[in-house]
Amino acid sequence: MRHGKSFRRLGRGSSHRRALLRNLTTSLIRHERIRTTVAKAKDLRRPAEKMITLAKRGTPASLLKLDSYLFDKKLVSKVTDELVPRYATRPGGYTRVVKAGFRSHDKAPLAYIEYVDNTLPPLKLTKEEFDELEQKMAKLSTQEAA
Repeated sequence: MRHGKSFRRLGRGSSHRRALLRNLTTSLIRHERIRTTVAKAKDLRRPAEKMITLAKRGTPASLLKLDSYLFDKKLVSKVTDELVPRYATRPGGYTRVVKAGFRSHDKAPLAYIEYVDNTLPPLKLTKEEFDELEQKMAKLSTQEAA
């Protein structure tokens, strides 16, 4: 039974796991969407959402904690200036995990983790976008054949 097991060990020691999650959190804030394994993405939700919550508090102590957690100190301003206003009315649930198939060499399950309400292009195409892309690909293949 899984009583009292609140996180995954990810095959690493405690300091290595903490550094991994700090690196992934820093990358997620920088790019707003990253691809990693499903287990890492699910574990990353907790610190990634905590960074937004700390910045929303806005106290000097919480901003200092945010600054000490992130490896890139320039990202503190991105969190406070861009992400906090975006999620000002949202009470939580700032991240989304979308499964993305399997890695080719070891078949590890992959997933995208992203901040919701971002300005990045969507991961899944709508029917119209897919048809448009299919038409472009057909044109390219007929031009190459000629």
